[in-house]
Amino acid sequence: MLKAYLSNDKDMIKFQYGDKIIRFRGPYSLEKFTSVKEWDNGYLVVMAKYQHNKDPEEEYIDLIPILRDLYIDAAHFLKPIKEVRLAYGQN
Repeated sequence: MLKAYLSNDKDMIKFQYGDKIIRFRGPYSLEKFTSVKEWDNGYLVVMAKYQHNKDPEEEYIDLIPILRDLYIDAAHFLKPIKEVRLAYGQN
């Protein structure tokens, strides 16, 4: 099973699959992701902790438009990814 990894450094979100790393801006108040609830071929449902709220909030990330903006073939890039995990301090 091929896994990708999600993390952030302040407002920069990092999505890593193998040796490919995609970075993009997220909300300025994002502290960290607390869990990945769902992965659906480029669409993520995650729980995120923000500075303004003591409890995590459900958020949605659609990677397809981000990949298109980077001229990456989204269908080809996403096809082998079967799971997304959090990667704080792992890479």
